[in-house]
Amino acid sequence: MIFRLWSSSAPERPAIKVTTFIVLLAFYYGFVLNYPVLREIFSLSKDVPDVWFPYTAPWVLFFAFVIVFSLFAVPVIMKPFMAILTLTSAVALYGAVNYHILFDVSMIENVFGTNASEISFYLNLRSVLYMLVFGIFPTLLIFWVRVEYRRSWLRELLSRIILVLLALVGIAIIAVTTYKDYASVGRNNKYLNKMIIPAHAYDTYKYIKLNYLTKPLPYVSLGNDATLVVTENEKPTLVIFVLGETARSMNFKDNGYSKDTQPYTKNLGLISFKNVSSCGTYTALSVPCMFSNMERIDYSKARANAQDNALDIIAKSGTETLWIDNDGGDKGVAKKTPLINIDPTENDDLCNGETCFDEVMLKHANTFIQADDKNKLIVLHTIGSHGPTYFQRFPVEKAKFAPWCNRKDIEQCTDQEITNVYDNTLVYTDYFLSQVVATLKKYSSQYNVAMMYMSDHGESLGESGLYLHGTPYSIAPKEQSTVPWLMWVPKQYADQKNIDLDCLKKESQQSKYSHDNFFHSLIGFYGVNTKEKQMQMDVFTTCKKMS
Repeated sequence: MIFRLWSSSAPERPAIKVTTFIVLLAFYYGFVLNYPVLREIFSLSKDVPDVWFPYTAPWVLFFAFVIVFSLFAVPVIMKPFMAILTLTSAVALYGAVNYHILFDVSMIENVFGTNASEISFYLNLRSVLYMLVFGIFPTLLIFWVRVEYRRSWLRELLSRIILVLLALVGIAIIAVTTYKDYASVGRNNKYLNKMIIPAHAYDTYKYIKLNYLTKPLPYVSLGNDATLVVTENEKPTLVIFVLGETARSMNFKDNGYSKDTQPYTKNLGLISFKNVSSCGTYTALSVPCMFSNMERIDYSKARANAQDNALDIIAKSGTETLWIDNDGGDKGVAKKTPLINIDPTENDDLCNGETCFDEVMLKHANTFIQADDKNKLIVLHTIGSHGPTYFQRFPVEKAKFAPWCNRKDIEQCTDQEITNVYDNTLVYTDYFLSQVVATLKKYSSQYNVAMMYMSDHGESLGESGLYLHGTPYSIAPKEQSTVPWLMWVPKQYADQKNIDLDCLKKESQQSKYSHDNFFHSLIGFYGVNTKEKQMQMDVFTTCKKMS
């Protein structure tokens, strides 16, 4: 009875023809969801003589969407398809408006590599409102309206053909009047096509096809000839490599930054390489790339997954390896390496249920070191400066710069507050590195000890309107592609590995390097000989003492 009363009083669902439905959807996508690319076109059109050129852009998108949506407007498929497309487009809109993110294939890979904890970093009132207003509400409308198809499939086909032809005519008219303007703006700003929403749907398809629907390459074993050079003092080697997250080189005091972001290591004699570029602008690409023997220009994820990396080769020399992860996974690098993933829900003063401070990894490192006295290489994958929740990356007592942004929606903070909170993450990273050094010093009587630190990519903090990272490498700013590379090499280690420290310090200031050098340099730094290491790519080659 109650249901019948509710049904009789509920408003009747409106019914519209499928062609009208297509037009409404095309209008929403062309004029609303694509606001970021329209805004960019209006900005770029300042030097275009035709004042009406930017006003044609939403109509071009509208006509294009009419054609595309006409292909998917079939019973059963259309509504679920458009619902998924609209919900994901709302996410893309939020990222584009607030952080200037481009959702191309590289960003899709980054999204697929994000875990639940990292997703929570982006949840705030603003992002939820975006999902409600631009995603959920329109999706509910899509399911609420009754879409009517013509009784005859022939009449339906004819009406669809007429609609598509009208859209083509619209595009043709605009092309005749403004083609030169589109050609000029498009030729000089090729990133515009990456900004169109929902281009991410096609890029998602390409990512899934490449990673899940393509047969893996045959596995290639590398470095089977790897041997560890015996040191003169016959002590085993202990190296800790700290893999940084989202640290950009120009904000390090050792690299000329005006603020003291390295107060804890300034007396430890760290060597800082000033000019180092990354393989990518996001973790899922940079991390496996830097551990592979491939250079950025010819890097292939499929090949990287199907061959041994630097860790695997060093392990073949008789070295025990361990990967401790506090940043959402090893991205496939530790496929043959023992792996410890830090659980942010564990009962520890350094964790809050969502994330942990990087210090939590040291207790696991100590346990591994103390197990025996064999050669060891430990990778500590830090959460470092992972945004946008920079304020969660350091204990409050370690904050050095104020005022700093202490909220998830960083777009509501001033640029100064964002820079300060980011710099505070670097201060804590510096503290963490000092603790790594202190840990290694405890074992210097048993081992030849050393530390290396390198970040996977950089970060934008509002420069040119960009925030976070993941911008396509071809147009990425230096803030996202320039990374720190630090080393702590005590005299004992340098003597046993025949490293000329004075030469290394000069080299770090004068030469340009990249993630391309890391594979060869890590193997060389540890003291492993293998034909897989290219001497000219090892930064230590020119600074080797004659033994």
